[in-house]
Order: sequence, then structure tokens, then C-alpha cells
Amino acid sequence: MLEVAQPQGSTSQPPKNTVIRLPSCWDQTFLTNVTFLKVLLWLVLLGLFVELEFGLAYFVLSLFYWMYVGMRGPEEKKEGEKSAYSVFNPGCEAIQGTLTAEQLERELQLRPIVGR
Repeated sequence: MLEVAQPQGSTSQPPKNTVIRLPSCWDQTFLTNVTFLKVLLWLVLLGLFVELEFGLAYFVLSLFYWMYVGMRGPEEKKEGEKSAYSVFNPGCEAIQGTLTAEQLERELQLRPIVGR
């Protein structure tokens, strides 16, 4: 842990010790070790299934599993986070960077000139 003391000056409040917890190297190493072991286990099982002539089936089922695990459910959405699909946002509000048909027409100058 790292302790940071505020400098003493002409402030009316007494100095406070602020404790800032830095992420330990052990946490990062453990995460990378677990990930490495998972990949190693998957490769060993792939080799086993290749020997049993089920390598392609194992690979395809693994892809489906990774897609399933990688998807988030609606309950895991953070507060205030917008969906990439504007129909699911309040008021059908689009996220920043979305290309709309009106914007595309305007940029390609396909819109008729108003007043003609």
C-alpha cells in the first residue's frame, strides 16, 4: 500500500493520510497464469480429439462455447449504458458515430434542394 500525506500549509483542516491501494503484481500474474493454463488445456484437449478424429467437432463446439460465454445478458448492462441498436435506447437515441440515412443523403448531396 502507498500512503500519501497532504502537505501542511495554511489550510484550516488538519492533514489527512490518504491510502491508495495499487493493483498488486500478484493479481495480474495470477490472471495471466490462469488464462495460459486454460489455453494450454484447450490445446491438449484439441490434440486428444484430433487423435480420436473428432478434432473439427471439438473446434466448432469450442467456437460456439466462446460465443456463448462472450455474450452479455441484459442484466449485466451498466447503468446509463446505451445499446448499439437505437431501438433499444430511450427515445430511439442513436449512439455517437452512428451513420443515419439522412446523414448519408446529406453527405452524398442526394437530397433535393429546398424551395425548388
